[in-house]
Amino acid sequence: MTQIGNLRDRLTRRLVQLFAGLILYGFSMALMLESTLGLDPWDVFHQGLAERTGLSFGTVVIVVGALVLLLWIPLRQRPGIGTVSNVVVIGLVVDAGQYVLPTPSALAARIGFLVAGILLNGVATGLYLGARLGPGPRDGLMTGFVARRPGRSIRLVRTVIEVGVLAVGVLLGGTVGVGTVVYALAIGPLAHLFIPMFHIPPTAAGPAPGQPAATAAGPA
Repeated sequence: MTQIGNLRDRLTRRLVQLFAGLILYGFSMALMLESTLGLDPWDVFHQGLAERTGLSFGTVVIVVGALVLLLWIPLRQRPGIGTVSNVVVIGLVVDAGQYVLPTPSALAARIGFLVAGILLNGVATGLYLGARLGPGPRDGLMTGFVARRPGRSIRLVRTVIEVGVLAVGVLLGGTVGVGTVVYALAIGPLAHLFIPMFHIPPTAAGPAPGQPAATAAGPA
């Protein structure tokens, strides 16, 4: 009975950590958007699509996430509750964050928004990946492709995917700036710091859904 109680407590903690991470991730995206100093590659793509379609940024995040999730099928990736929640929660929160946050005009405030957004994004990545309830759809696309072609490095595949979506996002009118460069340089070290910090060890053998047995996926 004690073991069952501990397992339930561990699941509750993982769920709380998952949703805290996803909410924080969406809010960090809103901060970077409102800074108007540049976005990460996927968000440049999302913003470009939003401007072309007239949909809200969060709606585009949800639609793109769902479409990317469909690409998991030929890659034989298995989503978890965190994967599905990632598609919906982040999009809803980023729209809510943009609604409540001001758009600062002073450069110092814009830099503050950018720095806070990148730092919180790193924390959020550690929280939701550390919960081990499934990676985001974009991370699963990367790890699934590598799993199907073991000779390819994760770094190379990730670089090709992100450069591709960045190029398309620029063509669509997404915002590229100093924030894009700072994010690219900072998110790796931040994820390296926060993922182990928030990692919840498994209680049974076997990897979490959508994740390799010996490695964790990168940030969404």
